[in-house]
Order: sequence, then C-alpha cells, then structure tokens
Amino acid sequence: MIAQPQVSRTYSPEEYLDLEVASEIRYEYIAGDIVPMTGGTPNHNRIIRNLCTALTIGLQGRDLEVFVADQRLWIPQAQIYTYPDVMAIAGELTYQTGRRDTLTNPTLIIEVLSASTRNYDRGDKFAAYRTIATFQEYALVDQYSAHVEHYVKTGSKQWMLQEYDGLDTVLNLVSLGLEISLRDIYNKVQFEPAAQGEEAQI
Repeated sequence: MIAQPQVSRTYSPEEYLDLEVASEIRYEYIAGDIVPMTGGTPNHNRIIRNLCTALTIGLQGRDLEVFVADQRLWIPQAQIYTYPDVMAIAGELTYQTGRRDTLTNPTLIIEVLSASTRNYDRGDKFAAYRTIATFQEYALVDQYSAHVEHYVKTGSKQWMLQEYDGLDTVLNLVSLGLEISLRDIYNKVQFEPAAQGEEAQI
C-alpha cells in the first residue's frame, strides 16, 4: 500500500531509517521521498492472512521462511525501502549491511492489489523488485475478484506471465515448489467493488 509523498524535502536513507525506527507509523522510502503507508481493507488483510497460513503450512520443514506486511525490504539499486505484503526467502536471511531489521534477498513477493496501488505494483514497483538478484517470482492478488497475475523469471530480463481466474483454479508457485488454490487464498473474502475512498488515493 502506498500514498503520494506528503513532504517536499529529500531524505537520505540514513535519515529515513532514523525516522522510521522512532515512528509509530510505517513509511516507505522511494529515492529520497518518505511516503506514509495507508491502512488496508478487511479483505486485504484476509488475503494476506490466508496466504501466510497456506505458505507456512506448505513450506513446513523446508529451508524457506515467510514474512508478511511489517518486514522491511531494502532494494539498493532502486534506492527503495518497502514493506511487501508477503515475502518468501530461501535459505539464510541476508540483511542490509549494519542492520538486523531490513532484509534484501526475497525469492517470492506477493502484493495484494488495491485501487490505489495496482498501477504502482504492476509498474515501477515490479521494475524495482526485478533489480534484486534473488527475486524469482511475483504474484499480484486482486482483492475485488478471484484473479491472480503471476510472473516467473525464466531468464535474464525474461519473465513469463500467467493469469488465474476463479476459485477452482490453483496457483503454482514454481520457485517454492508449492501449489495454493485460489479458494484457500480467498477464504472468507467478501468481494465488493473498490471503495470510493481508495480510488481517491490514486
């Protein structure tokens, strides 16, 4: 989730981290801009919860770890600090140098789309994620219908897109060797059109 920058000055990454650690509100950092993060809808939270549950159970006993929502990620080439909705990391965690609260090596990232973030998640944010060497797979989960856009890295600067529609389809997470049904992803989700307030944040 993301809103428009509300400050005029440019911050260094170090200044951002100092402010972020002391703040009760989460912010993203985008190439000098500090961006307050908006709250999510109940459906947004249900989907994240369902994904976390399915991934945690499905990856039990394997050298993979799942993180959700409040785990900070540093993307050095793009100069971005962000909080993906869901991350899975294979093997040992790699931290930003000098820190123990910021990771740098996701294998899989999942974002739950909202009216105010869908264009950014598909565009500039995905481009930033693609600069991460370990990043292999990206899923964009719609919260207004049973629909998932799924990207898998197939080679240098090559990504394959597959779309999944309907509760009876199954998302195949190639990098994790795991399948999750859309029925499980959307458990207890009550589909409704995007709220007017969300549209206003674009």
